[in-house]
Amino acid sequence: MRYLYTFLLIVLCFFTTAKAGPPDDDAGAKANRICGKWASTEKNLVVEVYPYKNTFKAKIIWFTGGVTKAKPMETITDVKNPDPALRNRKVLGLDVVENLVYSPKADTWEGGKIYEVQSGKYWSAAAYLDKSGLLKVKGYWKMKLFGKTMTFKRV
Repeated sequence: MRYLYTFLLIVLCFFTTAKAGPPDDDAGAKANRICGKWASTEKNLVVEVYPYKNTFKAKIIWFTGGVTKAKPMETITDVKNPDPALRNRKVLGLDVVENLVYSPKADTWEGGKIYEVQSGKYWSAAAYLDKSGLLKVKGYWKMKLFGKTMTFKRV
């Protein structure tokens, strides 16, 4: 009988210390899948997504809009910004997505805002990675139903 108790104790210790199945991917690693450089499928924009505190931001690292030989990308400024004090800031390096928060249940990034340089307007923003690994970023007003989705491929 003593051997049976010893055996049960060993089995109990094994099951309480061993973890069944593959190791869980922690929420931080899942959230950080969005990080990196992403090119728009229109091939006119490259952004870099990076963590900031407990959220994610994206900044412009390359673009074609308004670029000419006479006006290189490095010289283009945020002329449509509603705040006159910000109209001289460079578009290159500008944070255009802010405050995205990872939602583990939905496996999406929600609650952010996106800045549209062409109009100087802010929109609500959400993002997700589709099954093929493309980043889908939606800018919307009030409800996600009313908005525009941009698609990005990792570079």
